[in-house]
Amino acid sequence: MGHEVVEMMMQRKADQAAETTAISAPPFRLQCSPSPSVTRSPLQGLGDTAAPRTPKSPFASRFMTTPLASPMKKAIASMQGYLEEAGHFTKLDPQEAWLPITESRNGNAYYAAFHTLCSGIGVQALLLPLALTTLGWTWGIICLSVAFMWQLYTLWLLIQLHESESRIRYSRYLRLTMAAFGGTCVTLIMIGGGTMKIFFQLVCGETCTVKPLTTVEWYLAFTCSAILLAQLPNLNSIAGVSLIGAITAVSYCTLIWVLSITKGRPTGVSYEPQQAKSDVATLFKILNALGIIAFAFRGHNLVLEIQGTMPSSTKRPSRLPMWRGVKFAYVIIALCLFPLAIGGYWAYGNLIPNGGMLTALYKYHGQDTSNLIVGLASMLVVINSLSSFQIYAMPVFDNLEFRYTSSMHKPCPRWLRTGFRLFFGCLAFFIAVALPFLPSLAGLIGGVALPITLAYPSFMWVLIKKPPKYSFVWFINWLLGALGMVLSLLVVTGAIWILITEGIEVHLFKPQ
Repeated sequence: MGHEVVEMMMQRKADQAAETTAISAPPFRLQCSPSPSVTRSPLQGLGDTAAPRTPKSPFASRFMTTPLASPMKKAIASMQGYLEEAGHFTKLDPQEAWLPITESRNGNAYYAAFHTLCSGIGVQALLLPLALTTLGWTWGIICLSVAFMWQLYTLWLLIQLHESESRIRYSRYLRLTMAAFGGTCVTLIMIGGGTMKIFFQLVCGETCTVKPLTTVEWYLAFTCSAILLAQLPNLNSIAGVSLIGAITAVSYCTLIWVLSITKGRPTGVSYEPQQAKSDVATLFKILNALGIIAFAFRGHNLVLEIQGTMPSSTKRPSRLPMWRGVKFAYVIIALCLFPLAIGGYWAYGNLIPNGGMLTALYKYHGQDTSNLIVGLASMLVVINSLSSFQIYAMPVFDNLEFRYTSSMHKPCPRWLRTGFRLFFGCLAFFIAVALPFLPSLAGLIGGVALPITLAYPSFMWVLIKKPPKYSFVWFINWLLGALGMVLSLLVVTGAIWILITEGIEVHLFKPQ
């Protein structure tokens, strides 16, 4: 009798073990791909939010319909924790895998550095010596240093805000601030097309018999090249283009300030701040100079897009490689911007023309510098403009495709994607031809865009992170945000005052 009881107890334990084994290993697979770029299918939630599935066998049906749901939920939760540790397990919008920015999430710190460098250094940096003509040596360097540290801090804030505590990723600056994109691309067409014209004149020479293209035709040539390059599908796919853009930006910045210093200063150089007719005019000239400094710092409207291309998990959040890439990029940016501002002002002083360092190089050293060197600087500017066009146009492409996928609930076909990019290129070309005086509005544009760099990130940090009221973090971010908004208003006012008092040559549909 005792022997039979022992056998019954052993049989019961074996049955319980078999039942537990079946529950701990459910016969269906969790849907989790390593990257949306592989399957074009976004990650789906698991557990209570998972969509019901039809069992593939009676065996599976038996265990999926038993009342033993709690152990199964625990098993799924355990697997969910493992997937979070392994990476690529965040709440994604189903459209994310269809859009150019987040189509591929295989980015890394190197890609972040390439994109940040390409978007962070531009031809507008060549205007920095103009600000020093008004601010002088001491205040010019102080304002440049403060602006650099301030915008680097707000950039760090944006990187931290990319992922919310509920694992939702904000991969587009547009969704946080509703900022507009595309204006930079118009300026790049003007700069790139105009520099292509100068390069042709340098290469062809005065004795060339080839009929030169008009400025509009050079704009068109640049736009066609940019549209052709824009056929690369997503932000990760243009990492190589951004690397080329970063290299050319660093190269022409270094080449221009080194040439300006080594060639000597032109006669009549003065470093005395330019005197205005009244105290009010002096104040507005200072504000306009601050706008030029603000205009030199760009890229904040792309940081979330760049970070959105990276995989992320609980233990390895995307902010870590993003911040590593940004730190490396901003060391390089500082090594470009500060020598440009200081070296350019030392070389030309108050004689620097409104076109900035490149115009000064042509004006004062065009005759005693080899055409090969000047032509190389011009070609580097063109290549950098083409590369920058791609990364600044990508949010526009993404937004156009977002409209389509929102209404059609499917990926954008290749022919329509090409059509969107062609449409935007043509629109930017039209604006460049219609409003060729836009580069003269550097101070005004810098003031309008200043909140994107210095104010909005601080406000968003307070509203989203909700630090303790009246704490140091709460106070410093409210102070920086408010100061950024006030400074933006003052800079815009100063730029408008300068335009009214000094005038601007407005020539619609007549680029020169």
